Amino acid sequence: MHGFGTLSSFDGQMVVRLLVAAVLGSVIGADRERLSWAPGLRTHMLVCVGACLLMIVSAFGFADILGTPHVILDPSRIAAQVVSGIGFLGAGSILLRGEIVRGLTTAASLWAVAAIGLAVGSGLYVESVAATALILVILAGIKPLEERMQQRHKTHEFTIEADHGALSIGALESALGYSARRIVKYIARAGDREGVETITITLKGLAPRDLDEIERALSQIEGVKRVERPG
Repeated sequence: MHGFGTLSSFDGQMVVRLLVAAVLGSVIGADRERLSWAPGLRTHMLVCVGACLLMIVSAFGFADILGTPHVILDPSRIAAQVVSGIGFLGAGSILLRGEIVRGLTTAASLWAVAAIGLAVGSGLYVESVAATALILVILAGIKPLEERMQQRHKTHEFTIEADHGALSIGALESALGYSARRIVKYIARAGDREGVETITITLKGLAPRDLDEIERALSQIEGVKRVERPG
């Protein structure tokens, strides 16, 4: 057991580990803070430092009873509890809004930050820094690719009021050109007024810039009275 009066080289090494854990946790947390996600910077730092301290306690905190008869220490025991226990914080960051689940990435980042803290507490500095860099690339660098992949599968619904028979499939193909291939659903029903029908078309895989062009093309079809685009 180390006293409070002097700071031994061992104590200095443990303080360095805690500081490194705080820095690496802040790097991951800064990305979440940039996106205004909670948990943010401070939470990620606390998780990383806490996991590091628990690992230090697990590995070195019971050194004074080593050699005592019938006493067996397992340094991995506390680390295993951290891995399972961090799910408590992760679950709190996951929200279900309608059919959309949000917060999974932040929960995963908390879990990964806890792993980084454990690694730092074990003295695996190179591995900890490498993991931090890789996680940051996944969180910030892969996001644009993920958004493009999601955009390819996203659908957009246009509602059009037009004279009966004015908005046939042939008229849509002529007006929209290549974009007409993106149509995955076409529904026509009688409108509120006689001779007018309401058509709903659903398109898939459009880029945001295509929405204005499609709205303009639909509005220019003869007999179309109103075009309502997705919000």
